[in-house]
Amino acid sequence: MLDRLESESFDVLVIGGGITGTGVALDAASRGLRTALVERHDFASGTSSKSSKLVHGGIRYLQQGEVRLVYEALRERQRLRRNAPHLVKVLPFMIPILTKEGVVSRKIARALGSAMWMYDLTGGWRIGKFHRRLKKDAAFAHLPTMPKERLASAYLYFDATVDDARLCLTVARTAATHGAVVVNRCRVVELTKSDDGRATGAVVEADGRLVTVRAAAIVNAAGVWSDEVRTLDEGADPDSIRPAKGVHITVPWSKVRNDIAVVIPVPKDKRSLFVVPWGPLPDGTFEHTYVGTTDTDYNGPLDDPQCSKDDIDYVLKALNASITTGITEADITGVWAGLRPLVKSASSGRTADLSRRHKVNRSTSNVISVTGGKLTTYREMAEDTVDAVCEVLGKRLKSTTKRLPLVGAEGFRLPTDRSAAHLANRYGSGAAEVAALSKSDPRLVEPLVPGLPYTKAEAMHAARSEMCVTLDDVLSRRTRARLFDRPATLAAAGDVARLIASEMGWDEAEVERQVAEFRKLCASEQAAAVTSESDLLGVNQ
Repeated sequence: MLDRLESESFDVLVIGGGITGTGVALDAASRGLRTALVERHDFASGTSSKSSKLVHGGIRYLQQGEVRLVYEALRERQRLRRNAPHLVKVLPFMIPILTKEGVVSRKIARALGSAMWMYDLTGGWRIGKFHRRLKKDAAFAHLPTMPKERLASAYLYFDATVDDARLCLTVARTAATHGAVVVNRCRVVELTKSDDGRATGAVVEADGRLVTVRAAAIVNAAGVWSDEVRTLDEGADPDSIRPAKGVHITVPWSKVRNDIAVVIPVPKDKRSLFVVPWGPLPDGTFEHTYVGTTDTDYNGPLDDPQCSKDDIDYVLKALNASITTGITEADITGVWAGLRPLVKSASSGRTADLSRRHKVNRSTSNVISVTGGKLTTYREMAEDTVDAVCEVLGKRLKSTTKRLPLVGAEGFRLPTDRSAAHLANRYGSGAAEVAALSKSDPRLVEPLVPGLPYTKAEAMHAARSEMCVTLDDVLSRRTRARLFDRPATLAAAGDVARLIASEMGWDEAEVERQVAEFRKLCASEQAAAVTSESDLLGVNQ
């Protein structure tokens, strides 16, 4: 990929390897444009691996009057289900109606019902199911740790879930199958321009060398870092992004025991959190439950948002107000914090109230920036962006991604065997390639991290075929081990590093360095979790 980046000329260079950038690369390459993408860190290492892992319309956006956004998101949800059936799965959601001291009372239950109907009519019906009202006992069965005496009934509706980092990587791989050059660990140093001021490419740094990339158009899809790219282009900080921090925590499923996703209210706040089961087991239980997300202004370093004690207290307060098991900090097995690249608005207010619609802007030098948006609508964002690229290039090419299967979708069939189903739900029809590794070395069928479903073969596949560079790439994004059980992942880190060392070309010194760096990342998370937000930002600054 690096050799091609240096030797070829491109129609478009995409800066940013999150879901927006990889989506742009796929849309452009599938239209026949010569496409390159560079990512400073790892694919999905920013916001695109730290979302709520949902493909949904967002009922709360209806309350904000964003009917068009919800309609578009639900339409894109259906396209994703069709184009990536191995990754995107239907997930039931329950909104409990609590009485007495509950934040949601019977008085507003009818209003919730109206919102449910609006959601269905806006596009929720596309999933093939309509919402319905649940009686008290049926609702309690889905979350038996609720205070039953406060429960009146509930609403059940349907959305979808996805492993966000796996989706992003799959979109990148699909772009590559259409001829795109995609390179991670490749930092943009400079934008190059012609004498008349038009952008002509970029100078990038990878593997310790500088490479000049020639491109007729440039797309800035750097998310919360998009202003940094605009500064390279415009020479001044445009200050157009308002980062909003979203935090999730992971706890053992046995402490919550929800068999579907549940929407819980935050006491004394006009927000709700998702409580989502993760890692299904054959007996109908799950390995973990994660809870989030928060939505707060963020003024710290963009490269390293952390989950602070204040964040954890906020999430635990909401969770413990809706269940009776009394979950504490000691029960938390993992955390993650990401930054939404919200577009600044002229009106002030909470980040939760800012629009999630995306914007596409074109500078005087023809650098096209795409900002805002959400995971679910990445394909539509990409289509709008590449339409703008085609205007710069003077070409009329229509997007083909509405019905373009992602890698692994063709020929996908979900097997009944649990271990085979795990691989199929992550790699689709490519699962056989991963399973084949275990046939040559039976040890690779063993768990990568005890207690988690990932196998050693998956780590070997990541090292061989998924462009991972660091141990953290394997444990945080190619698998999600660090997010769901950090203590167990830390204990296994040395074994994982030694497992993939030969594939990665690591000697013993590099193995130790990789393990030390991974432990340092985890230690930062642990330290942040007992530090207040103000003190944490003070330390970071």
